[in-house]
Amino acid sequence: MSANLEEVATLFVQYYYNQFDQDRSGLATLYREGSMLTFESASFKGTPSIIEKLQGLPFQQIKHQVATMDPQPGVAPDHIMVLVTGQLLVDEEQRPMSYTQSFYLVPENINGQTQYYVHNDIFKLVYG
Repeated sequence: MSANLEEVATLFVQYYYNQFDQDRSGLATLYREGSMLTFESASFKGTPSIIEKLQGLPFQQIKHQVATMDPQPGVAPDHIMVLVTGQLLVDEEQRPMSYTQSFYLVPENINGQTQYYVHNDIFKLVYG
């Protein structure tokens, strides 16, 4: 596996969850019109719909704790599939909830720099 693949995935995951935990509206730069989020079996397409869903989640504070992160090369050059597992704490809750989330990252060239956006995002709480 390419070290760059691991590095990009690690940096993305750190950025994503830090931004999510601080200000979900800031995640808008990571999605595009063709992006899709499936959150607990409900699907949302396009940046406005995705950000509306994320900002409308029924909690004020959240803290993600990543347990595992497994990247793989995607179908096209430099595309990356990332599977994350971990726990999250919301508001004043003392018991963490387990979750899994997958991201399909696509590179794009912006002003001569390669940046990645989220083409697919699937989030599920893990019960039991």
